[in-house]
Amino acid sequence: MGSVESADGTRIAFDRSGSGSPLVIVVGASCDRSTSKPLAELLASSYTVYEYDRRGRGDSGNGRPLCTEVEVQDLAAVVAAAGEAPFVYGHSSGGSLALEAAARGVEMRRLAVYEPPYTGDHDPGPEFGRHLDELVASGRRDEAAEQWLVVTGTPPPVIESIKSSPGWPHRQALAHTLSQDLRLANNGRVPVERLKGVEIPVLALAGGVSPPWASATTATLAGCLVRATERVLDGQQHIPADALIAAVLEDFFV
Repeated sequence: MGSVESADGTRIAFDRSGSGSPLVIVVGASCDRSTSKPLAELLASSYTVYEYDRRGRGDSGNGRPLCTEVEVQDLAAVVAAAGEAPFVYGHSSGGSLALEAAARGVEMRRLAVYEPPYTGDHDPGPEFGRHLDELVASGRRDEAAEQWLVVTGTPPPVIESIKSSPGWPHRQALAHTLSQDLRLANNGRVPVERLKGVEIPVLALAGGVSPPWASATTATLAGCLVRATERVLDGQQHIPADALIAAVLEDFFV
């Protein structure tokens, strides 16, 4: 494990593996760098892969406040550690964060995003984020984690399966970061005006059996970014198959 210091002094932990051009993975809600290990292992034969714990997660510091600006600074610090402009892959809210970073001038060679959660009218709004923070502050992390799953459309049987899985304590431990993931969703709307200045090649990905907002988002991104393309992956949902994503990224990150 390595680490870098973000602009405000917060320690950001990362793992580095493989060899080749640098590639940074940015994870989404309820995830840390342990989540991306299977994908990183597939990519490590072609790239030097950087997996990092977003602020407030895993071995990274809990610098406050959690907000988009400091998360962009954290990503910028990891990019600087790579030593050259990296390829960047962001999943879900990690995709939103990567887009915000690109719009603010964080150096990247190419960027791929999978289903950044601009969910339109399905977005629960900032009030729900404040509610989650209140639950966490009162020690009810389990309720916060469960209500997040409900609001994001997870079917009840799947929720029960998640709650009985070994990963449930991990989700509860990250419940304090969920309101930040919600802020990155920008009230469910693609931040078109902020993103218009992104000039690097961008690949916007969605799953073919994901909710309609996912492919609508890829179309919007392809329409507002000057060098963007969209691709819908047949048979995939919000958590895509690692082997497929690795192959898609290797095709795009050239």
